[in-house]
Amino acid sequence: MLRKFHSWSGLMAALLVVLLSITGAVLSVNPFLERTQAKVAGTSSISVAELTGKIASRYPGAEQIQRTPSGSIIVYFTADGQTGADLINPITGKTIGTYSTSPIMVWVKNLHRSYLLDTPGRVGAGIGAFLMLLLTFSGAFMLANRLGGWRHILRPLQGSFKQRLHCQVGRVAVLGLLLSASTGLYMSAVTFELIPPHQSAEPAFPENVKGGVPASVDTLPALKAISVTEIRELIYPYPQDQSDVYSITTDQGRGFIDQATGELLSYQPYGSKQNIYEFIYKLHTGEGLWWLGLLVGLSALTVPLMTWTGIQVWWSRKKSATTIKNNTAARLADTVILVGSESNSTWGFAKTLHDALHLAGYLVHTTAMNSLASNYPHAKRLFILTSTYGDGDAPASASQFMARLEKITDMRQFPVAVLGFGDRQFPQFCQFAKDVEAALTAKGWPQLLPLDTINRQSPQAYARWGEAISKVLDSELTLVHTPVHPRSSTLVLVERVDYGMEVQAPTSVLRFKTPKGYGKGLLSRLLGHFLRRSGLPHFEAGDLVGILAPGTSVPRFYSLASASKDGVLEICVRQHPGGLCSGFLHALSLGDIIEAFIQPNPSFRPAAGKAPIVLIGAGTGIGPLVGFIRNNKAHHPIHLYWGGRCPESDFLYEAELNIYLKDKRLTELIAVFSRVSERSYVQDKIIVDGAELRRLIEKDAQILVCGGRNMAGSVTAALNDIIAPLGIDVLTLKAQGRYREDVY
Repeated sequence: MLRKFHSWSGLMAALLVVLLSITGAVLSVNPFLERTQAKVAGTSSISVAELTGKIASRYPGAEQIQRTPSGSIIVYFTADGQTGADLINPITGKTIGTYSTSPIMVWVKNLHRSYLLDTPGRVGAGIGAFLMLLLTFSGAFMLANRLGGWRHILRPLQGSFKQRLHCQVGRVAVLGLLLSASTGLYMSAVTFELIPPHQSAEPAFPENVKGGVPASVDTLPALKAISVTEIRELIYPYPQDQSDVYSITTDQGRGFIDQATGELLSYQPYGSKQNIYEFIYKLHTGEGLWWLGLLVGLSALTVPLMTWTGIQVWWSRKKSATTIKNNTAARLADTVILVGSESNSTWGFAKTLHDALHLAGYLVHTTAMNSLASNYPHAKRLFILTSTYGDGDAPASASQFMARLEKITDMRQFPVAVLGFGDRQFPQFCQFAKDVEAALTAKGWPQLLPLDTINRQSPQAYARWGEAISKVLDSELTLVHTPVHPRSSTLVLVERVDYGMEVQAPTSVLRFKTPKGYGKGLLSRLLGHFLRRSGLPHFEAGDLVGILAPGTSVPRFYSLASASKDGVLEICVRQHPGGLCSGFLHALSLGDIIEAFIQPNPSFRPAAGKAPIVLIGAGTGIGPLVGFIRNNKAHHPIHLYWGGRCPESDFLYEAELNIYLKDKRLTELIAVFSRVSERSYVQDKIIVDGAELRRLIEKDAQILVCGGRNMAGSVTAALNDIIAPLGIDVLTLKAQGRYREDVY
């Protein structure tokens, strides 16, 4: 519900909010520019009387003095029958330059306040401020929910580049946007008197004016008592009119001064409403707080970017919406599929299951978990496919499921299988799926299959789950889920290093480049040669490359051991018995080509900073870890724990790692092997080095783990034992963004 509100209100408010933000950002520069022209140092010790005395000697026709919120002093005067306005130095009284208001800034201010439409435009500006406030609040709450609560609001972001950019920019700008939107809305409410008037009545014109010969302005006692830093405006009396008075406005109030005696007359201090309004006005405009104006202006500049990324994310979600064909009515179905999804991705997997079951002859009804019916008369089996949102919460299409399940007490029960989708980087991995299964078990629902989980939407893991379903149903069922992938690139194998033949674990480091001139026009080839670019798509070590073996439709993903700036795309691949993609890659000869695409994986890479880094891997999991070390040009402390089989056969990257030890890109290498006389596994060495690792973690070390699921589980258990004395565990480190996994 919150997401729909945020999306639709954002789409409707886009133009209003973008105009307000851009014009507000432009106007925010004004206080800073005025401040650079103002001479404010030392003015607190100068009285208004002294200032007027200096002005009188240079501007005998002075009519009005103004002090801007930035501290600039402006003199309005008449000379030789012509009116003028000058900026002056309040200490010397000398002219700084002619003062004039920029017509462009006046136009921008009118556009900001009323969209150049007078009263209707002011209404629109008020609505725009209100919508910006709603969008900022709803976006902040959505982000908090997504990250697992307000205490995790600074947790590393997940998702596509546009999603992460949208959230990161919003996270940085949220306070500035809340300030500008709320203060703008208040000022609109004051304009239309939705809030009681803030201005006090003007002080009454004094009746006890002496009317004598005017004294010299620099001798007036009232002006001597007021500092230059307090004055806002001083209006001179009409010449030759002894009954007229000076009109003065200060930071505290307004009044009049007798030009003969210098006595302050009819002075009226500001009330609390006026003071509140002026404070809010200062916060909104930055006038008098130039540094705050710049910060709020920078926040406003993020609005066009967030509008663009927000529309892109909304459109991507809309395009990814899944249509289910051959969807049998609930009352007739023998098989029910319930889907819990936040961003539509789980629906794609549900459609694959639906189509496979339909093809096998089942009558399948697929719907959202929120649409759980009170009865399915003919159903014999139930599948629940659900993701998890935020800190173990239900996704959008399952937000009402638990409540509906609790209310339904007389539903006929039949076997159920729950499949959870998530990302192991999150502490509450597939937690909602676990909660759903627990609730169903508590109600006595029989189990069709044990709870299973899918990490990062793995098609391979989903296919394996499909094989389990086939056995249970005794049906030929193949779940081949093919998500939409980016356009692939053609790559040529230029180098390979082979290991592991002696221990029956053939492993190869494969390096690819873009074929010279392949698929490019003449101009692109010339530019690429001139700029010395590799032609590779952009990627970083730790990202994933998807490769399709000939005759297959499901890509196999490999962690990248290089960054595009290294000039090669490098992967480390072990050949698995019967593995289609690994067999295809191991059969490649130099010069052979493949088709591949990049899938960014920003959640698996070291965070910026000088904190120690502990890298843990086994087998081919060393690939991205070597990539991190290779690019450690700043020589941050990196400790590598890695496990292989035999040092003589499959010590992957041995020569390269020794180079990194010498040039300090790698601080420490701890390699263990399982096919030697003193066999050991990486988790064993972690336990042995527990005290040192605990010391590193106390120094805010971050840990990155890459390898098989069993190894990762053993490493987690070992680390939990090691850091238990610190009162934390691996889940704590994950929540802090200091423990990251790439597990396969």
